[in-house]
Amino acid sequence: MKQTKKGVRDIALDVLESVEKNQAYSNLLLNSMINKHQLSSADSGLLTEITYGTIQRKMTLDYYLQPFIKNEKKTLSWVINLLRLSVYQMVYLDKVPDHAIIYEAVEIAKKRGHKGITSMVNGILRNVQRKGLRSLEDIEDNAERLAIETSHPTWLVKRWIEQFGFEKTADMCETNLTAPVQSARVNVKKISRSELVSTLTEEGYDVEKSPILDEAIYCLKGNLAHSESYKMGFLSIQDESSMLVAHALDATGNDIVLDCCAAPGGKSTHIAEGLTTGQVVAIDLHEHKVKLIKDQAQRLGLRNIKTEVSDSRKVQELFNKEGFDKVLVDAPCSGLGVMRRKPDVKYTKTKDDIIKLSSIQNQLLEAAAPLVKKGGNLIYSTCTVDQEENDTVANHFLEKHPDFERDLTLKDRMPESVQPLVNDYKLQVFPQDFGSDGFFIASFRKKVL
Repeated sequence: MKQTKKGVRDIALDVLESVEKNQAYSNLLLNSMINKHQLSSADSGLLTEITYGTIQRKMTLDYYLQPFIKNEKKTLSWVINLLRLSVYQMVYLDKVPDHAIIYEAVEIAKKRGHKGITSMVNGILRNVQRKGLRSLEDIEDNAERLAIETSHPTWLVKRWIEQFGFEKTADMCETNLTAPVQSARVNVKKISRSELVSTLTEEGYDVEKSPILDEAIYCLKGNLAHSESYKMGFLSIQDESSMLVAHALDATGNDIVLDCCAAPGGKSTHIAEGLTTGQVVAIDLHEHKVKLIKDQAQRLGLRNIKTEVSDSRKVQELFNKEGFDKVLVDAPCSGLGVMRRKPDVKYTKTKDDIIKLSSIQNQLLEAAAPLVKKGGNLIYSTCTVDQEENDTVANHFLEKHPDFERDLTLKDRMPESVQPLVNDYKLQVFPQDFGSDGFFIASFRKKVL
């Protein structure tokens, strides 16, 4: 037993190092490590928990460790990560006793470093155990305390407080520390939601119907991507916030729809599932990403998706003016709404990224606008919560395009429990609203005059 456990913490340290040094995405790296080391489901669970947890709470852990590390600048990064990993387990995991955590850390230090490092790791962790941790109450500034308490960069916390107020920001930061529940979309072309729930239950999954969306289910145990039902094309893994886009677009019957920046294809396939004789044209910049859309369409048995490899800022070179009933611009964004899934995002993004992205978002809308038919809808969406990328971009678009108007019917197309979150022609979902990703949708309608 000890051998595998030791393996798990060793692997966790590799992941932490790679995320820090190579800016690798923790979620992708974890999956490849689980497969590479053929970990049992219990070990996979532990690996995921301690890796995500350590990344998720890095700033808090550093605050706790700071008084115990004499010369942080000279300490090797793997040693710092090992200490973070160990303190995370000591503070946040009840199952493993402190002495076992310290023993494991010392064993890893022996294997990776020299005697001096081993005794330093041992000394620091025993000190932490003996003296306890300093209080977060010592931080006088409210914004700074919230930042360290919830491990969000101070500039970001201050920015959010400015945009949304302290309370909403605190709720969001707290929610970002919780693990998201996996949600999936039922492929109603193939199976009903009730049938799928029964089928998955027989397969051994713990699933339940979503109270928010009629086509959504939650998976409380297991990963639906490994299910037989997934292979059969009965479902797609998709966050509920992202499912709201198809509702906003409201494409039906024989509508011809353009989906810009469409990979990996969750929204394209959702839209396609709602059409009869219509078609979705899905475009993305990279060949390998467009292949993902094709693969999903094939798995789901959808023949009404046509793909193109292209820069969505150049769509006017590919298609006729007013050639589409509906157009979706699901723009590249800072991803500040998906921190629960990608906790590393919060440490790598900067204010400059937000400025650059909002400029790209403006260009994408600019390019897509002429392709919408009169009376047709243009939907703009992002998986972020930042106003500069959301409200500001949407308002700027309307100012520049007198041929479009605010689509005030957006609210009517939303599920009942989401309607109160709609403001005018815009919807901002926060992670704390119903446990989904932070997300933004704006709906514009091209004037008929």
